[in-house]
Formats: sequence, structure tokens, C-alpha cells
Amino acid sequence: MKKPLLDVIFMSEKRKGVLLLLKDGAKEMETLLRSLNTTRQALLPPIRILEEHYLVSHDRDTYELTTIGKLVVDDMFPLLGVVGVFDSNIDYWKDRKLEFLPPQLLSRIEDLNPVKIYEPSLTNIHQPVKELIEITASSRIMYAVTNVFHPNFMELFALWKQNAVEIKMILTKIFLDRIKTDCCSDFKQLLSNENFHFYVYDKPFDSLYFAVNDHLLLLARLKKDGCYDGSALISYNRTALEWGKDLFEYYLKDSVPITEI
Repeated sequence: MKKPLLDVIFMSEKRKGVLLLLKDGAKEMETLLRSLNTTRQALLPPIRILEEHYLVSHDRDTYELTTIGKLVVDDMFPLLGVVGVFDSNIDYWKDRKLEFLPPQLLSRIEDLNPVKIYEPSLTNIHQPVKELIEITASSRIMYAVTNVFHPNFMELFALWKQNAVEIKMILTKIFLDRIKTDCCSDFKQLLSNENFHFYVYDKPFDSLYFAVNDHLLLLARLKKDGCYDGSALISYNRTALEWGKDLFEYYLKDSVPITEI
């Protein structure tokens, strides 16, 4: 008796793994075995179930998706990406604000997968993420939107200036007002650097900051109660970098260049 297709696909890690591996084309059995780190004896029964449900076919020792299998996997892949993002730490996601994400990017949340959650020690909770600082220093460009002022804000830009990093940064109106009060003369020097481009976003920004450079995307978001615990989401996936640039462009269209202060 045939199993429900949802059971066939999701109730076995091996079956699911085979389907995902075949998404990009036919594979020989040895390739499947190496990729799934398993034995032929262990993998043949799951593959037989996939064949019995017309999802996979084989010719000699090479396996590929059937037409039905391709249709199923094309829809299955984004779902697994979404689940993978939230599975990274469901407790982290449950109380995070997501309102700052436009619908068109929220619907592409699977582009962030795989992700890791950065959770600082209590003593470092208000410090910038070291990983972002160091990797940006070795990047060609960084895009960022920020709603927060760090005491070492100018030191970070000195590092990036030394490494000739191009910076495109959108500041909230609240942040810009803080700069005018605390480091106006220093910020004027940054404005004179041809590698630094600043913009002001004069609308509500219901998050803390996000940044994307040549190697990583970082999202630091407020909790639903408006608090910040220092944690952040990090992804190195190429699709996540494109997602982050698209998010920057979304805020850039409603921002105004800062040419003087």
C-alpha cells in the first residue's frame, strides 16, 4: 500500500536527502553514498520507496528525479529553506520584531538559510559584533542601515578607511541627531571621504541595524518588547548576501543623501 507523499518526503532524512541531491540532476549511487555518508545497504530501501511512489527512477546505477519528483522538489526546496532558518533557534525567533522586513523579502526568508545566531556574553552585550568588523575590513564594500550609536563608531570607520572599504550606510534620523551632538566634527571628516556614502532615513525603522558585506549578512533586531539582548543573525550564504542588498535598496529608495552636517 502506498504511503502519503508527505510521509514519503519528510518522514525519512535519507529519502529527503536523496530528493534534494537529485534536484540539480542525475547522480550515481556512489555520489549519493558519499554525500549522505551512508552505505548502499542502508540507502537502497529508502530509494526503493521513492521509486515506488514515482518520485525517482534509475538506469543501472544512476538515479534521477521523475517529472513528478521534479515538481515536488521544486516546491519542497523553499519550504525546507524556511524551516531551516527558523530551526536555527526557534526561541530566538519567537520574540523578534519582523515588521521592518517588507513582504517581498519576508517571503524570501529561505534565502538566509543556513544561519547561525550570535549570542554575546553579558560583558559584550553592547559591543559591535567583532566578526562583522573584521570581515568588513577585508571586504570591498559594506551596506548597512543602523538605528544605534556605538561609542567606538569613529574607530570602526578609521579601520575601514585604512583598508579602503567602500561604505554605504543609511542612518535613522535619531542616529543622525546623536552624531550631530556627540561627534559632529569627526563625522564631517567622514563625509569628505569619497569611499563613504551616508543617507538619512526619516521614517520609523523598527529594528536595530543590519549590514551586508562581501562575505556575510548580519541582522541585529529588537525584541517585541523593544529591548535588545545583543544577539544577532549571521549568514554567509550567497543568496543571503543578495537578500541583504535588496533589503538595503528597499530602505535606500526612501532615504536622502547626507552631503553636509
